[in-house]
Amino acid sequence: MTDIARLTQLIEPEATALGFELVRVAMMPSEAGDGGMALQIMAEDPETGQLVIDQCAALSRRVSDVIDAAEEAGDVLIEGAYHLEVSSPGIDRPLTREKDFANWAGHDVRIVMDKDYNGQRVNKGVLGGLEDGMILVVEAKAGDVRLPLAQVHTAKLVLTDALIAATRPLDTSGADELIEEEEKADD
Repeated sequence: MTDIARLTQLIEPEATALGFELVRVAMMPSEAGDGGMALQIMAEDPETGQLVIDQCAALSRRVSDVIDAAEEAGDVLIEGAYHLEVSSPGIDRPLTREKDFANWAGHDVRIVMDKDYNGQRVNKGVLGGLEDGMILVVEAKAGDVRLPLAQVHTAKLVLTDALIAATRPLDTSGADELIEEEEKADD
């Protein structure tokens, strides 16, 4: 069994040293199609809310080194083979920290509870923020809903035009070439 809390203790200082904030550390099935597992690390530059490829690579190298050193010292951090995936949280990012619920208020959210809460496990609506450990959501049918943060299984933003407009890509290099190719294809 993987000790996510221990891995987070090792990974967070490496992210911080690079000027990044850790968003999530999780073990999940690998997307490599080999049936293996992946250690997924999401981090962001607090200035931009994103990471570019060079930043992901730098964090990946540091994390690999610290995990290798811990394992050489006898720590068993991850059972079996795994892939290391370091990424930016993306536009429809997971909400994992208290500040995420405040920072992304006003955007559509999908929240899955650990178990039914007030007869519902999945809640969708507009995020209203966080108040006294309760997530505020305005749902279309139920109206104002308050959900305990401590009982959230997953929470993430829903991709909408408003969310896309609120986030800007850091690196737009090559965008002009893509537009030019699309225009040629339309001719």
